[in-house]
Amino acid sequence: GFLGLKEINKQNQRSTWEICFCSFGILYFSLNSFIFPTAGYVVKGCQITQNTRAICKNSLKVFPKEIPETVTFIDLSGNNISKLNKKALENLPNLLHLNLGHNFISKIESGTFVVQISLKVMFLDNNMLCKLQDGMFDGLVNLIELHLTSNQIQTVAPASFMSLSKLGFLDLGHNKLRDLKNILHHTPHLQSLYIPANNISIFHSWELSNKSTELVTLDLSQNELMFFRLTAGIFPKLKKLHLEDSIKNGIVWEVSNTSYLRSVHKLDISGVRSSLHGLQEVLETCNSSLQYLKLNHINNNLQVLINISCKIPTLDMLHLCTNLKELDLGMNEITAISNNSFKSLRKLKTLIIKSNFLTSVPYAVRKTQILKLDLSYNNINALGCDDFADMKQLRHLSLYNNPLMALKDCVFKDLVHLNVLMLQNSGIDKLNGAFKKNTPNLENLILSNNHLTVLDHGEFKALNSLKNLALEVNKLKQLNDGTFFGLSSLRQLTLRSNEITEITNGAFSHLEALKTLNLESNHIKYASLEPIPYPPFAELSQLDTLFISDQHRPRRDKFPQNFLQGLTNLSIIYIQRNQLKTLHPHTFNYTPNLNRLHLSENAFADIPNNLFSPIQKLKRLHISQTNLRSLDFLLHANLTELELLQVGKNTFSVITEPVMLSLSALEYLDLQGNSFSCNCDNAWFLQWVINNKQTQVFDANNFECNFPPNLKGRKLLEIDVRSCTVDMGFICYISTTCAVIMTIAVCFTHKFLQWHLVYAYYLMLAFLYNSKNKDKGAHQYDAFVSYNTNDEGWVLGELLPKLEDEQGWRLCLHHRDFQPGKPIMENITDAIYGSRKTICVVSRDYLESEWCSREIQVASFRLFDEQKDVLILVFLEDIPMQQLSPYYRMRRLLKRQTYLSWSRADAHPDLFWEKLRQALETREHPMGEHIRLTVEDGPPGERPDH
Repeated sequence: GFLGLKEINKQNQRSTWEICFCSFGILYFSLNSFIFPTAGYVVKGCQITQNTRAICKNSLKVFPKEIPETVTFIDLSGNNISKLNKKALENLPNLLHLNLGHNFISKIESGTFVVQISLKVMFLDNNMLCKLQDGMFDGLVNLIELHLTSNQIQTVAPASFMSLSKLGFLDLGHNKLRDLKNILHHTPHLQSLYIPANNISIFHSWELSNKSTELVTLDLSQNELMFFRLTAGIFPKLKKLHLEDSIKNGIVWEVSNTSYLRSVHKLDISGVRSSLHGLQEVLETCNSSLQYLKLNHINNNLQVLINISCKIPTLDMLHLCTNLKELDLGMNEITAISNNSFKSLRKLKTLIIKSNFLTSVPYAVRKTQILKLDLSYNNINALGCDDFADMKQLRHLSLYNNPLMALKDCVFKDLVHLNVLMLQNSGIDKLNGAFKKNTPNLENLILSNNHLTVLDHGEFKALNSLKNLALEVNKLKQLNDGTFFGLSSLRQLTLRSNEITEITNGAFSHLEALKTLNLESNHIKYASLEPIPYPPFAELSQLDTLFISDQHRPRRDKFPQNFLQGLTNLSIIYIQRNQLKTLHPHTFNYTPNLNRLHLSENAFADIPNNLFSPIQKLKRLHISQTNLRSLDFLLHANLTELELLQVGKNTFSVITEPVMLSLSALEYLDLQGNSFSCNCDNAWFLQWVINNKQTQVFDANNFECNFPPNLKGRKLLEIDVRSCTVDMGFICYISTTCAVIMTIAVCFTHKFLQWHLVYAYYLMLAFLYNSKNKDKGAHQYDAFVSYNTNDEGWVLGELLPKLEDEQGWRLCLHHRDFQPGKPIMENITDAIYGSRKTICVVSRDYLESEWCSREIQVASFRLFDEQKDVLILVFLEDIPMQQLSPYYRMRRLLKRQTYLSWSRADAHPDLFWEKLRQALETREHPMGEHIRLTVEDGPPGERPDH
């Protein structure tokens, strides 16, 4: 039947092979994509923020290799790194700040920093370096600040600092240096040099440099100086000279020209233990430019020292001290100061007398024009109304750590320009109206760590300029209406660690400018989630940050659903360690601008699904140690702007794909301390941790399995879950491969097997029709005649008269007996299965006809299916073997049935019709038992004889 279909043209064949070739290309590309996946985003022991900052504190022994090259800030302090080699930092060209302090680094290979040409600040303090070698800092051409404090450095090689041409700050304190050679030779722009607590006994200016330096600060404190020789003016810009605990008895002080230190403004000679003559030499080298003099730890020698430096027997100042602006007399044993001690210090602005034994405010301070007075850590037990009389210029007053007990309403009456007042740790239990009328310009008032129990109405009403009020660690129990009346400019209020249980209506009503409120560690409690009539923060619409963690309360207590009502601009809130088991779903309805939320260390087992829905601007969520069993609540939160999620030390073990995909902006995820299921439930999450490029999962390398038991204690990232992971890349690869193979198969089939497929198609159709019609009963016709319309003349003129008129057979002809309106294939099938036999009148036109091909296919299938002789072939003409070969193979498969040739019946036409009658008359014998009717061994065209 497939002999009648047309042959595919050459152009279509060429297109087919082009498709096959392209398919091979697609297969190759897919294979390469599958074999070479991209790297993941897991950095062992490091927290990376926005791809620019890396903080790694996890007992690391080597420099981590996985840090992205985009990082500009790295903090590796406090690890166990012992060595830096050339490859440690080769992938970090953008580094600006590197902290390697508090490690065990004893060796740095030459060339380690050759890539870090942008580095500006480096910390190598508290390591085990013994020597600074040549080439150690090569590449650091833009380094500005270098910290080498607390190593074991004994020597500095001549070319150690050769690359550090822009170095401005160098700290070599607490090492074992004996001299200062090779430090300033290659650092022409060094401004600050700190060398305290070394083993330097001799200071020679020629060791540092043979030309002028740009040093502004030189710290030689805590050395055992025996010789100080300055023979050249190499310090023209030096302003700060620290010699604390370095001037001992017997020191040789040689400054050949006092102008060499003409720029020194600040001199620290605390702890001096030199002879009077030696001290005089030191002080006289610093001329009238001296503005700051620090004289701590002089103790009983203070009086003598002042006499020497100022050339008078009392505490009046010499002409050398007339320009002094800051005088530090702290940490001595002063018990009293004479009334005229500071009379000559007309330019004095800062006076520090802290940590002495004063029992009252010295009268001498009233004679000064100082702006800052520090009397902290003395024994002053009371303040009088005239202690600060006429000190209207005073801006900063420190009285903390004195046993003041109580204040008077007149004590600060003259301090009209005071900005800062520090009264912490003073045992104050009552304010007694000290701030109801005075200090109108006060901006910072520190009353922490006292014994205040009650604040009267309007206690601070004169403080209209106050911006910061610290009342932490007192004994306040209740905040009443009017407590903070007058504080219209207050921006920060600290009430931490009091005993507050209740905030009455209107307590914060006058704090319209308040930005930060700290109520941590109090006893605020509510018994129900139901709304309360007077929300405590209803009038704090400008509040930005609220601390309300660590409330000491029974477990049954809750926060009312409208607890945060009024906080429309709140950005940050801390509600940690409150033993909360639940929050009302409407808790955050009143804080639409919340940006950071801390809920860690509570007792939540579950979070209401819609709890976070009102805070769509949330960027940081901390909810660790809360017994969470699942993160599914995040699916309903719609936190599309969340950047940081901290959910460590909870009880969930599975993290699902929808949860993570719902956090589209997440950059940092902290899951430390959770126990994970190492099975297919976490397969997607494991692959996501390794492959995602946006979110860093902190310390993922140390996540441990808790289930199943045989994997307990294993590292999560070491588990192979490829067998249960749906890998879209692999699926695409398989799909593409199958598509390519199918394309190749179609190309091959279309080229070589198209006729066999067509044959199989029609064979299947015949089977379907056979199944439908074979059980319909007796045959309606003796034979169905299948012919081409071009052969209709022979059928009607020869075949029909002979078989119907003369022999009496009933034939089925398509032009006469097919049912009009019925599908043609149904007509064909019904005709074939409704007839005992099928006569196929075969000619060249017949073989080229599509419908004739279908008719012979159905008849052939009936023959094959029923295993009966139901097919008669009548050849009207001789046909070449190449046109009959597929048909001939089919006939050989069916053991060659009846064949009749009209073209060879010219000599014996009667025999032809007799044979045809016999074929029609032959009953349906099983194949193999039929009567031999043909006179030939094969179809016409195969043998020449009849």
